[in-house]
Amino acid sequence: MRRDQSALSLCTAVLLSGCSGRQSALDPAGPSAASIHLLGIFMYVGAALVTLLVTVLMLLPFLRRRESPVNHNLFLWGGGVALPFFTLVALVPYVMTVGHETRAAPAPDRLTIDVTGSLWWWEMAYQRTGGVSAVASANELRLPAGEPVELLLHANDVIHSFWVPNLAGKTDMIPGRVNRMVIQADRPGVYRGQCAEYCGYQHAHMVLYVIADAPDDYERWAAQQRRPAATPATAEQTRGRDLFVRRNCAMCHAIDGTSAQGRHAPNLTHVASRMTIGAGTLENDTARRAAWILDPQQFKPGATMPAQNLPPDELLALNAYLGSLQ
Repeated sequence: MRRDQSALSLCTAVLLSGCSGRQSALDPAGPSAASIHLLGIFMYVGAALVTLLVTVLMLLPFLRRRESPVNHNLFLWGGGVALPFFTLVALVPYVMTVGHETRAAPAPDRLTIDVTGSLWWWEMAYQRTGGVSAVASANELRLPAGEPVELLLHANDVIHSFWVPNLAGKTDMIPGRVNRMVIQADRPGVYRGQCAEYCGYQHAHMVLYVIADAPDDYERWAAQQRRPAATPATAEQTRGRDLFVRRNCAMCHAIDGTSAQGRHAPNLTHVASRMTIGAGTLENDTARRAAWILDPQQFKPGATMPAQNLPPDELLALNAYLGSLQ
């Protein structure tokens, strides 16, 4: 008996563990996700009631007395017409209301972020109405907690889908079209997102982290991000910067304040301040950054960044420079 109770407790804990966390639609952290979660509860309960009703109707012929006739019209008009009609009449307006909430107009001085999906990474361009200079970043989305933020969603190549379950529902990103949504984090925290539309070989490694800061912390972060890259502080970092500009890195990547202005890969002006590299593929530390520079294909096969055949001294210098870009 005790063993059965332990097994039941373990199964319950495992099941409930999926209801929370930083990538769970069942743990809403914003008004849009909360509305979708409530809609989901109504649909789960409604589906359970309909299933129960259908089961009872299926059992009626076996439970009735043989001399009692079956009312075929009741089954046809009640179960086949009336029940679906009233279900849709109740559900469709509610669903449309929830959808409208995800696209509600934010404040006039809103923060607007252009989010562009590419194979297989994310690009962000921040702009607050009122003339504040834009901020460029990649693979991490920063938000001031408690403030509705407008997202303009683009795709560079194929169809992607923006989805951060704790904060909002899915919105497709379609080449040649701009889709709009409004997202808000009610509390500071880190939330994990994912491309939700199969987009090729490394679709599973197209991860997005949303970091919600207290408003003052967000403004400090934005001010830091508007600055150009830090000037190298050591001879090794200077050599690394020169290598970056001279080699083919600058053909794809940009570092503000240098001659590297590539647009085909993530902007690296403040790359050392990010949690991960490779759109969530690896943690962003010295050892993993060096391994990624040498051969991204071993971690993310099919990525557009080729392996870099660098001698050890050049790898150390380049990695030291990138590690200084806070």
